[in-house]
Amino acid sequence: MLNAQQDQRFVKALGPVMLTAAVVNVIVGGGIFRLPAQLSDSLGAASPTAFLLGALLMLPITLCFAAAGSRVASTGGPYSYLNAAFGAQPGFIAGALMWICNLASSAGIAAALMDLLALVYPSVAGGGMRIAAFLVLYSVLAFLNLFGVAMGGRVLVAFAALKLTPLIIMAALGLTIVDLGQIQWFAIPSFAALGTSMVAVIFAYSGIETALIPSGEVRDPARDVPRAALAATLIVIILYLAIQVVCQASLGSALATDKTAVASAAGTLWGPGKTLILITAAISMTGFMMGNLLGSARVAYALGRDGFLPSAIGAISSRGVPHWAIVAHAVIACTLACAGNFEFLVLVSGGANCLIYVGVACAAWQLQRRAVTLEKAPFTMPGGSWLIPAISVAAMLMVLSTLKRNEWLSILLALGVLVAVYWIRMGLVARRNS
Repeated sequence: MLNAQQDQRFVKALGPVMLTAAVVNVIVGGGIFRLPAQLSDSLGAASPTAFLLGALLMLPITLCFAAAGSRVASTGGPYSYLNAAFGAQPGFIAGALMWICNLASSAGIAAALMDLLALVYPSVAGGGMRIAAFLVLYSVLAFLNLFGVAMGGRVLVAFAALKLTPLIIMAALGLTIVDLGQIQWFAIPSFAALGTSMVAVIFAYSGIETALIPSGEVRDPARDVPRAALAATLIVIILYLAIQVVCQASLGSALATDKTAVASAAGTLWGPGKTLILITAAISMTGFMMGNLLGSARVAYALGRDGFLPSAIGAISSRGVPHWAIVAHAVIACTLACAGNFEFLVLVSGGANCLIYVGVACAAWQLQRRAVTLEKAPFTMPGGSWLIPAISVAAMLMVLSTLKRNEWLSILLALGVLVAVYWIRMGLVARRNS
């Protein structure tokens, strides 16, 4: 069961603007700068279709998050939702799997950031300088988070403004200039190509599960969580679709092999645009890791709070932040980043996120069916308690069916280890109580 009484020590500092910025920051990370080429390589001139279909898959998932998040105020996000709906074991598996995914995605984006910086500073391409750069990066991010959620929230708002402004200008300008006839929406080469692309797109759209973790620090979760979730998701869908259209229309077949595709597309619209977007990409990736650390550390905290991790991880400092959880997440992610592989992490993290989304959809159904509420009226999914969750589960199972054998093995291995850890922990607790 949840041990949420300790959450009362958190500072209730997150309002709708900060929470929306947190969601946007975690979603708009490195994916949008690396995926346009990957999608074009798989789907050619139909690459924007992947983001459009991905949006149709993510909208019902967002509604499920809005419903569950407006009913459970305990810090932990999907961990808390499944715990409240189904009990400790499903909650633990969801929370631990999500933490593993977030560690991997943080490391992957950090590796992508260093690859980008290596274009300007070749010394960080490998060796000791690369490791030193990772250490400095994660030290700064941890330091900012240790000041408290209010400081972290303000930094996230600043990152959101810095990353979104150039991207919005590029998308708006590009849509008025490029030849939209270059897009072939329905020229999909094969179902297999579309399936692989959809897993990558789910990775690009993922992040809401991380950004909504600090529910214990939201002023009015029943109102603010649904507003932030829906507003941020709509902003990201429009932005991603527009950027992919501009990239595909302006670069054509060259997009498939361009590792700085968004910047190259911006350069075709305005000469200095390429440099500006490269800087924006660095800011965006850093903002993602900031939001990832802000949310993911709270998952580790919740697992420590409830006895699944060492009790120190579940401690809260005098500033009202889970300081040891922040440090633990930063150290592990930094270690993984030194050997990160972006492409593989995209598919594994995206697939594992689909499993988490299935769990959240089921939790939203259960919580709405049981009429679980906070002090204020929660968000209610249209169509009753079952329709939106059923659509969400069907959509995620369809995406999961496209994973390859090695990707499934990685995910199932992680699940097997988590189940074993849970039962070992339960056995130890039973032994202590006997």
